[in-house]
Parts: sequence; C-alpha cells; structure tokens
Amino acid sequence: MKDFTAKGGWWVVAQALLLGGLAAAWLLWGSGWGWGAVGAGAVLAAAGAALAGGGLWALRRHLTPYPTPLHDAALVEHGPYRLVRHPIYGGIVLGAAGVSLADANWPGLALAAALGGLFWGKSGFEEGCLLAHFPGYAAYRDRVRRRLIPWVF
Repeated sequence: MKDFTAKGGWWVVAQALLLGGLAAAWLLWGSGWGWGAVGAGAVLAAAGAALAGGGLWALRRHLTPYPTPLHDAALVEHGPYRLVRHPIYGGIVLGAAGVSLADANWPGLALAAALGGLFWGKSGFEEGCLLAHFPGYAAYRDRVRRRLIPWVF
C-alpha cells in the first residue's frame, strides 16, 4: 500500500470514480438542448479525442496510469506535448465536457468540471515527480506554459 500511495495511486482511484460517475450520468440523464449544443459538444469532444489521442500516441511505451514516471521513461516533448504539458488529461476533460454538452447533461458537466479539478491536482503532483526524475523538466515547463488545454490553461 505504501508503494501504491507513493506512486500516486489514490489519484488514479479518484479518477476512476469520477469517470464512472460520468458514465452513469450519461446513461441516466440528458434531455437535449438543440442542435447548437450538439454541434458545440461534438466539436469539444472531437478536440478532446484528438488531444488525448495525440498524447497517447506520443507517450506510447512511456504511458502509465500513475502520475510517477516509469524508471526508464524519457521526457516526451513532441506531438501535443509541444503545446501543453498534460494533453491526455486535458483531452479527457474536453471530451467529457463535449459529450455532456451534446447530451444536455448537467450532472455530466458538473462531473467534467470536477474531473478538470482532479486532473489539475494530479498534474501538479505529477510535475513534482517529473522535476525530480528529469533534469530538463524545469526548462520544458518554462517553455510550455499551459498545463492541460492548449491556449487556455
């Protein structure tokens, strides 16, 4: 349990619970706000899928659910990591907000916002680990100013 906590396992548990809550909200609620909301939601969901998918592709073998890097990991600075330091987290938040908006799902939107807060905290914990693991991370963080969503935050 000590190793689980040290690797940031409780962040992963909280993330899984929020994602499960989102899935339940999508199944249980939603009434439709019209084509405008559907269109805006689809754009957000597609942007989120592109951002998260690009982050997954760039990380490939370095990917781990924990906020601590793998021992043999390299610092990834290409793909969406040129624009934002945690594109997978940001993409998941955009996607969750987009699906919830398209479905007119207030509980889903609230859970997407909570997921954004969780990923903000998890990424802060992760950045401490990355600073300790990669000598060049401080310079990368100074160069890439946005944490979750390019041009936003």
